[in-house]
Amino acid sequence: MGKSIQWEMKAAEEVDIDSEKLKGLGDALNYQPGIINSILIVRRGSTVYEKYFRGAGTENIHDVTSITQNITSSLIGIAIERGDIRGANQKVLDFFPEAADSSDILKQSLTIKHLLTMTTPYTWKGKEPLDRIRRQKNWTSFLLKSLGKNAKLGEYQYNLSSAHLLSAIISRSTGVSAREYANEHLFRPTGMREITDQNMKSFSKENVFGKNIMGWIKDPQDYNTGGWGLTLTARDMVRLGYLYVNKGKWEERQVIPERWIEESFAQHTEDFGYMWWMREDQDVVTYIAAGLGGTYIYCIPEKELVVVVVSDMDKMIIDRWELMEDYIIPSIMD
Repeated sequence: MGKSIQWEMKAAEEVDIDSEKLKGLGDALNYQPGIINSILIVRRGSTVYEKYFRGAGTENIHDVTSITQNITSSLIGIAIERGDIRGANQKVLDFFPEAADSSDILKQSLTIKHLLTMTTPYTWKGKEPLDRIRRQKNWTSFLLKSLGKNAKLGEYQYNLSSAHLLSAIISRSTGVSAREYANEHLFRPTGMREITDQNMKSFSKENVFGKNIMGWIKDPQDYNTGGWGLTLTARDMVRLGYLYVNKGKWEERQVIPERWIEESFAQHTEDFGYMWWMREDQDVVTYIAAGLGGTYIYCIPEKELVVVVVSDMDKMIIDRWELMEDYIIPSIMD
């Protein structure tokens, strides 16, 4: 992508997108399950498609649910580059010495990379007990105690808890919250909306998982939730996607280290990098940040393309891939 970021609306053909093939996208949106609030398409640093629905607009914030993990992963890469963290192979117990157990080989071996790739084994069976976590007085302590003693590291197990431990690591290594660190080193440099501190009056379901989320929620120890609980605008999400497509650069500034982008998009477990999913279709590799209910950031570096679909938060897992497969990818002319 180019050195500068233009962001003005351009005609599709100006960035080699076939507008005729893209026409069907508008009709297809009407038949998608759930409620889509907005869709943005950016190619080569310019917006070619930006539509809002049902009263939504450019300033509306959305609970991005598990896309929060992608922000947390970005912050880990920035912290490593700045020397706040030694590297992805640094031991987790370096940051939680109070949880050290000389008899527990797993805890001694656990690294930041295990957290990033969701290859940390927890003792719970089946669904992650997020509601139980919500009711704990100390979430990080509970999570560290929930590691499977002498279990096998390296097997993928989807969870939001590992990202929360990463957020605590950011706080413990930098002396500021993940929110403050993101504002200074990620949001402000890219023109994303800065997040104000959210007062947690309680840890009820409404405040932790519901409609009361307005900024970036935090746990009882003031660690921002690393795996969910962040609100962004659609344009904020596009900016994050652009950074990853543009190898971490924003204009002339290297915001996220290029090598961190490469590591994040590498396949560490099947179709999964550092909190990013990957999908190959039509001979094109797409890297995906996915949020519950049908909110997605799609990044295709080889096509210099970022697509954001924002939906009302829903407990259903709604796949938006057909929009990419049937309309957006086929419209790319080179």
